[in-house]
Amino acid sequence: MYVIYINDRPLVLRDTATASPYGDGAPDTHLVARYSGKRKSLLNYADTLEKGSQKVFSIELVADDLNDLWQDFQSHYRWVEAAGGLVTHARKQQQLFIFRRGYWDLPKGKLDEGEDRAAAALREVEEETGLRQLSLGEALPTTYHTYRTSKHRILKPTYWFRMTTEQNELIPETAEDIERAEWRSVESVLEGEGPIYENLRALLLTV
Repeated sequence: MYVIYINDRPLVLRDTATASPYGDGAPDTHLVARYSGKRKSLLNYADTLEKGSQKVFSIELVADDLNDLWQDFQSHYRWVEAAGGLVTHARKQQQLFIFRRGYWDLPKGKLDEGEDRAAAALREVEEETGLRQLSLGEALPTTYHTYRTSKHRILKPTYWFRMTTEQNELIPETAEDIERAEWRSVESVLEGEGPIYENLRALLLTV
């Protein structure tokens, strides 16, 4: 199963053998449809979420072959990879969050050409927060979201990794529009003031 966030709204791709993540409790604003096999039809569903329909807030597409559905969906987008980290302070047992462009976020950024995912995640955390003493942990679930440039639709997977540190001082990279970097609990960010992207919320609910 894949969950792609379009305009902060989820598009779920799954096969017929996999149960819906919504179970029997899907809201009225959730649309479930069977994939027709016509690739162009996928753009209609994506555009519904992108345009911010007030009737449809999430969509679930079902197919017998998930791989075919996933490949067809990707064919409409340019693939841009990113990586980042969920950093825990070893003594404080709090996590590192940044506040950028009006949202709470985790440090992340695009992979350089030929760069290893884990190496990119470590580099981005270092660049965006000033942390140098990082220990790499396990990989976390990959998140997916889309956006547009003037010429292309972009599909961005972000590869996440657990990290730990004992370093306290944080230096937000203001050149990347990071206003603050703070040690906070996951719960305080999810329940507190200030928005957080829905794909990141879904990730944090799994950790």
